[in-house]
Amino acid sequence: MSTYFDAGVDIEAGDRAVELMKASVAKASRNEVVGGIGGFAGLFDATALKKFQQPLLATSTDGVGTKTEIARLMGKYDTIGEDLVAMVVDDLVVCGAEPLFMTDYIAVGKVIPERIAEIVSGIARGCQKANTALIGGETAEHPGLMDADEFDIAGAATGVVDAPNLLSAQKVQLGDVLIAMPSSGFHANGYSLIRHIIHSKKLSLDSNVTEYGKTSGEVFLTPTEIYTLDCLALIKSLKENLRTFVHVTGGGIAQNTSRVIPEALSARYDRSTWALPVEMAFMAHTGQVAQRDMELAWNCGIGMVAVVAPSVADLTLKSLAARGMKAWIAGEIVARKNSQGSTLEGTYQAR
Repeated sequence: MSTYFDAGVDIEAGDRAVELMKASVAKASRNEVVGGIGGFAGLFDATALKKFQQPLLATSTDGVGTKTEIARLMGKYDTIGEDLVAMVVDDLVVCGAEPLFMTDYIAVGKVIPERIAEIVSGIARGCQKANTALIGGETAEHPGLMDADEFDIAGAATGVVDAPNLLSAQKVQLGDVLIAMPSSGFHANGYSLIRHIIHSKKLSLDSNVTEYGKTSGEVFLTPTEIYTLDCLALIKSLKENLRTFVHVTGGGIAQNTSRVIPEALSARYDRSTWALPVEMAFMAHTGQVAQRDMELAWNCGIGMVAVVAPSVADLTLKSLAARGMKAWIAGEIVARKNSQGSTLEGTYQAR
């Protein structure tokens, strides 16, 4: 006689995981949320959209890639959820959308309730930082397809922006200024390169690195900065003088900027306006990574960019500083030359 448990699926463990995560999820809510977790669908009161002239729903989905492997090796699962939220909601705000609610999906080889609860606690904390409701999710046990300690996570969020306030490449103009916001580390991109360097150079995640002042594992698991509320505050204060945002993820600064710049224009960044983060300089040196490859894989110190009219550049810096975000002018929008896209020029500041 065979049972579901014999096949490797523990229904009771899944139920315990739901009970353990309820407290965290309850903190990641909004007034528009109807009901709690445990149903077949999450509910959100859409009458809140009546205040918009022409509400456009925006949606985004993402994961955190192979950063999950670092979490697994470190046995630390309470921060990776923040990375997931950041990757999703900060994509939404690029077009001016306010994230409203999010759902998550966690796949595991074996359901360990405490581990699932840790992952969800990070997701809930990230949602709180973005004022986004966590209204549902799924935990799937995949015995035989994943090892017992393996896992992967993904998420999707929905936001709203009023059509007249939609941010896009069409609003970007010659002479606009690039206001850079610092990254909190590697964020959740380029971890395949990081893991390649770890394996090829036999680095230990538990060893203290003088350049870091902490262990490599702690550095690699630093949660991704969530810029959503900072960006929404700029949208409110700068209005039409804010053209768009650049969320620096996979592909690096130049490639992501080119996604929101008209074909006739280009973004020119001046590397001398900031210093390469110590962890990226160390890994690039250790792994003998060429600058071009480094700038394609990692954010190199910039996590989000606001493209603004030159007349409000100082106001933008002051507004972000008042929120605790130490931003700087990193470049400008220039005329595009031939097929040349966005560029990084000059030399990084010495630390």
